[in-house]
Amino acid sequence: MGQVSLSIGGNNYTVACRDGEEQHLLTLGARVDSSVTQAVGAVGSASEVRGLLFASLLLADALQEAEKGEPATTMAPPYAAPAFDPAPLAQIADRLERLASTLENGAV
Repeated sequence: MGQVSLSIGGNNYTVACRDGEEQHLLTLGARVDSSVTQAVGAVGSASEVRGLLFASLLLADALQEAEKGEPATTMAPPYAAPAFDPAPLAQIADRLERLASTLENGAV
């Protein structure tokens, strides 16, 4: 069983994988790290969890666009941060903040 050390959002993670899949996992980790950097840059300082949440939203958006056959607007190989409009991400952040506030206050 292989093992890879990933640096994502300034944090290090050791992840197990099947032998021979190490490079693929390193590539995926680099993409996630790029998304975390992009997300945190758009919303300012964020906790580790929030940074990963926003990065997952960016990656899910890119996946959805790819499934529709549309060019991805949030990620561009080789994982360089493309020019992007942070407004949609800020809108998502606002909605998530309102939802978190609602859940914290017990009003569902």
